[in-house]
Amino acid sequence: MTEKQSTDILFKPKILVVDDEKVIRNGCREVLTQEGYEATLAENGELGLKMIEKAHFDVILLDLMMPGLSGFDVLSHVKALHPDTSIIVITGYATIENSIEAMKKGAFDFIPKPFSPDQLRVVVSKAIEHTGALKDIANEKSRMRVLINLLANGVMVADAEKKVVLANPAFMKIMRFQGDDIIGRPFTVLIKNEQLQQMIESSLSMTEDVLTELTEELDIGEDGEDKKAVYVVKCRPFRDRVGRNLGTITVLSDITYLKDINQRKSDFVSMVAHEIRSPMNSVMAQIKVIQDGLAGDVTPKQGEILGRASEKINGLVSLSSELLNMASREAGLIALERTEIDMTEVIKDQVDFHQPKAHANGIQLKLDPLPDLPPVLANKQNMEEVLSNLIANAINYTPGKGKITVSARLEKHHLCIRVSDTGLGIAEDELGRIFDRFYRVKNEKTRYIIGTGLGLPIVKSIVEAHDGMIRVESTPDHGSTFYVYIPFKN
Repeated sequence: MTEKQSTDILFKPKILVVDDEKVIRNGCREVLTQEGYEATLAENGELGLKMIEKAHFDVILLDLMMPGLSGFDVLSHVKALHPDTSIIVITGYATIENSIEAMKKGAFDFIPKPFSPDQLRVVVSKAIEHTGALKDIANEKSRMRVLINLLANGVMVADAEKKVVLANPAFMKIMRFQGDDIIGRPFTVLIKNEQLQQMIESSLSMTEDVLTELTEELDIGEDGEDKKAVYVVKCRPFRDRVGRNLGTITVLSDITYLKDINQRKSDFVSMVAHEIRSPMNSVMAQIKVIQDGLAGDVTPKQGEILGRASEKINGLVSLSSELLNMASREAGLIALERTEIDMTEVIKDQVDFHQPKAHANGIQLKLDPLPDLPPVLANKQNMEEVLSNLIANAINYTPGKGKITVSARLEKHHLCIRVSDTGLGIAEDELGRIFDRFYRVKNEKTRYIIGTGLGLPIVKSIVEAHDGMIRVESTPDHGSTFYVYIPFKN
């Protein structure tokens, strides 16, 4: 370490030199002080231990062979008191046996007497780096534990032996666990719900070629309660680099309030849909009677008026159906089971499915060559719905002789799916509202396009339920490009 580097040290590493030879002690202090370290000296093992009990040292230079308390005894005591301290053994009896024995007791390295200042600098520098790495790991673990403990959601991690590795306070509160420390005990001690136990068992038993996030809605509460809390339970295995199951992670999210609101919304939507559809169907039937001439002759002008009225009423009936479908879709997104799916297959299937409609409208629908796409943990039916909505929208808003291009690429941790068209485009002041329910871009060119304004909001809700995001770029009269980002399996 240079003199400049030593001035950059925010906290001086503290080093203790325990050696019965005064020359060695003073020589070490001189070299270490020059390097910017704080060096403390002890002339024997007993004095060294007293210093260690009073203060923490980052590195200890320890002579093995000293009168009284030997270096081996000091080494054992230090590891019991400060396991993160790096110990460098210094000895004039640097035999293989002594070195191996010291390493077994937890020494970081050793240096034989006599040693040069450069040898001392190198070995101490390595020990400081090692200690710093250990501290970084410990700090990171501490920060992660604090974050997990502050989560409102319940989180539990079980290892491959079905023992609890981590359970945050929220999880233990949900499970009503008030016993001793649960860490290291079987998860069945903490979890009494049989469905939840089965989910964890299933997750742990998944084979290497399968990765599925199990999702269920569970009523969790004590027997005899009038109303139990409703939780979305997500359970998935975590694995090492070669795919072996190391354990499973379980997350509980309280959706009792959301379920209640959703039920009220569904009841309201059902009532409105019923109140709309019943009379509208009746009106449609009466208009049909008039159009067919069963109530007397109908002039061409009257027939035209009745036709337009019939279209509007059909739109209201379709809207009521879309409301019901939207409510059921959004309810299903709360507890969404995901499996590994091949998005290459999904993208190709959707492009093929919409080719006839695009061709009939005189539009070129093209799929760019796809790169090797990694598996995506998602609900296949929902991914199909996202692509279907985006491609269908592109077809509806692209005039004849236009072009639609579908492509995909990898961006950091996301799979990006792109649907681009050369259609009517969207004005800048309307881009921020196209994902709002019932909002439709209305102008002279779009007023004849039939729709409910619910397709894009459904797409957005599906994408966000998969921890993804969607954005759009558009220029009026030049077309639009929708980008869907879905996390892929690393």
